[in-house]
Amino acid sequence: MLNDYLPVILQALAAIGFAGAALGLSVLLGKRGSYNETKETPYECGMLPIGEGAPRFSVKFYLVAMLFVIFDIEVVFMYPWAVSFADLVREDVMVLWSMASFAGILTIAYVYALKKGALNWKG
Repeated sequence: MLNDYLPVILQALAAIGFAGAALGLSVLLGKRGSYNETKETPYECGMLPIGEGAPRFSVKFYLVAMLFVIFDIEVVFMYPWAVSFADLVREDVMVLWSMASFAGILTIAYVYALKKGALNWKG
């Protein structure tokens, strides 16, 4: 059994050895960087950075964006099912109940998000 995996083990050892050797040689032979205050400042199109960085956004923006993406992906899953609904129901009625349970879970998730105030912009 070990003979079957021997080529894979040898290649993994060779890859790990090569990566270690390359990192070790770069540490031994490479140039050392020096700390320079000018080089450490952020570059903003040639202008000196003045003032604060970008303003902070409320978490609500990100929460609404994530909810949109989640529910949008779920609709993408529903579309092919809706297109082939007539053919699927002729074969098995369970297809209807599986999608009904999927839509029910989505509805519960949406109601939960509404109750938690995820879509309330003011609070």
